[in-house]
Amino acid sequence: MTTLDKTNFKFKDQTTYYKGKVRDVYTIGKNTLVMIASDRISAFDVVLPRGIPYKGQVLNQIAEQFLNATKDIVPNWLLSCPHPNVSIGKMCQPFKVEMVVRGYLAGHAARTYSSGLRSLCGVTLPEELKENDKLPEPIITPTTKASEGHDEDISKEEIIRQQIVSKEHYEQLEKFTLALYARGQEIANKMGLILVDTKYEFGLYNGEITLMDEIHTPDSSRYFYKEGYEERQAKGEEQKQLSKEFVRRWLIENGFQGKEGQSIPAMDDAWVTEISDRYIELYEKVTGKKFIKANNLNLLEEVETCINKGLAAL
Repeated sequence: MTTLDKTNFKFKDQTTYYKGKVRDVYTIGKNTLVMIASDRISAFDVVLPRGIPYKGQVLNQIAEQFLNATKDIVPNWLLSCPHPNVSIGKMCQPFKVEMVVRGYLAGHAARTYSSGLRSLCGVTLPEELKENDKLPEPIITPTTKASEGHDEDISKEEIIRQQIVSKEHYEQLEKFTLALYARGQEIANKMGLILVDTKYEFGLYNGEITLMDEIHTPDSSRYFYKEGYEERQAKGEEQKQLSKEFVRRWLIENGFQGKEGQSIPAMDDAWVTEISDRYIELYEKVTGKKFIKANNLNLLEEVETCINKGLAAL
């Protein structure tokens, strides 16, 4: 099955090209970005060796829906989606932090907590928590935005002290982050899900704080099924979840956490298909819509044609 693993386009007025872990980003002129959600998949900040069919489409279309559903809270970068894998939008000057918000003790926070630490990014966590417990209130645990390698945990105080973001801007980012998370929880709740944690990226566009990139996708968020959550917690059972965590756990079980000297385990066809199916399931659960698979024949040519039409329409 064809996957969109890499692109190398040359668009009219193109000024730069950047290949991220899972996205290819083209700058057009001074103010426009073309962001292509590839089918690459990353975990522990490493791109895995095989693409996942329809993963890019899932990410792009979930992000489109949630950006449109939250633009009353904060302006966002999106202008159009001319192809299921493509977003065209405003080029912002990014803040060099990712705003991670957590309502539950899961993932990285749970691993940190189980190691014995009770502070994460300067936020003190209560004693006696179990993995996947709901926190007393949502907490923000920012990370630095690394151009290469791993993002690093950092506290609000350090961000301001190092002048990575000004105090005034950071406090506004906090307000937007909590408001976006609350909206995301509200929408997830209606779909029978719990939005456990997620992250947001912001930048400045014409001096105004603007929401960037994707939001509330399986690459940036973790969802639990609401039904049975309390019973599973009471019994100490693993939560039924929709996120990329199952990929991370598979890697851990196969001896890989992105550390030096570790080898990425082989991904067979059955495992690639399972990951694809899980992404599609998440799309349908989160959006309430049936997933319609894009035509994968001549995928590169179709993406390029749609982008050119989208740029011409600006």
